[in-house]
Amino acid sequence: MTAFGPHVLDLDCEAEADRICDWMRDVVAGELRRRGVIIAVSGGVDSAVCAALAVRAFGPAKVHGLLLPERDSASISSSRGQLVAQHLGLTHELIDIAPTLQAIGCYRDRDAAIQRVFPDYGTDWKCKIVLAGGAQGGINFFRLVVQAPDGTQQEARLPLREYLQIVAATNHKQRVRKTIEYYHADRLNYAVIGTPNRLEYDQGFFVKNGDGAADLKPIAHLYKTQVYALARHLGLPDEICTAEPTTDTYSLAQGQDEFYFSLPYGPMDLALWAFEHGVSAAELAPVIGLSEVQAGHVLTDIQSKRNATRYLHARPALIEPVLHEPSTSTSGAA
Repeated sequence: MTAFGPHVLDLDCEAEADRICDWMRDVVAGELRRRGVIIAVSGGVDSAVCAALAVRAFGPAKVHGLLLPERDSASISSSRGQLVAQHLGLTHELIDIAPTLQAIGCYRDRDAAIQRVFPDYGTDWKCKIVLAGGAQGGINFFRLVVQAPDGTQQEARLPLREYLQIVAATNHKQRVRKTIEYYHADRLNYAVIGTPNRLEYDQGFFVKNGDGAADLKPIAHLYKTQVYALARHLGLPDEICTAEPTTDTYSLAQGQDEFYFSLPYGPMDLALWAFEHGVSAAELAPVIGLSEVQAGHVLTDIQSKRNATRYLHARPALIEPVLHEPSTSTSGAA
């Protein structure tokens, strides 16, 4: 058996692109009976690859792109989103969702929770949440980082009440975006594409009824490393193919590994593959540059996140099954 290593994520990109596009056509035209697809283009590699696959599957005339920034979005996100849309020849529109978020209290409620930790925090400050604990073998917890207008930063562990309120408030962002996506889907009789990669989907890095909602998710089976390989194969702009993953949710710059995952996406992909295929911590450690103990903590954290986010994947609970197949009548049979 070939030794475990980065090669386990090697991908025949052309064959995979064909497979995904055939599946997308079957799902959209066959199962869903929709005329085309809606996709929110964030400026990240995942949505860019999904958009490129959609264009390959349906042609640009049947793919409608949405750019949905708000006041905490990095300006580069919209410029990269427009770059992708123009590169692929998509019809697209930009809708600023900040007024909606302001109206429903997203920023107000988030800031109120932050001010209970840092009373001086104001609307001209910046913030982010940072994950800690799990990769070191402890229980995951979050720290709040705030930055004053003069650039000075403060950091503190977040109490549970404040953490939950900040997350609940910021989740408005993903849910408002999804509402707009489905408005356009209904208007055009299109299906909505979800853009999570395997790492995000497996580890619950999405908002229920927000970016977790979709009619089809074309790359949920692909590791992030494979998504980048597919981006290069599909000829997406270099700026997209080399962009580091970000949350683009908080006003301070933030990588996904800093907010949620134990490691950057490359070693995290390998750790997830190892977890899924029964590779030991001793085998994983030298490949991702950690000690055996550290690698063991990462594997444990993968299972912990699966357990903690199972709710996000769950369907609504029913007291009993409701949709039954009609029974075949036997009356009059010989």
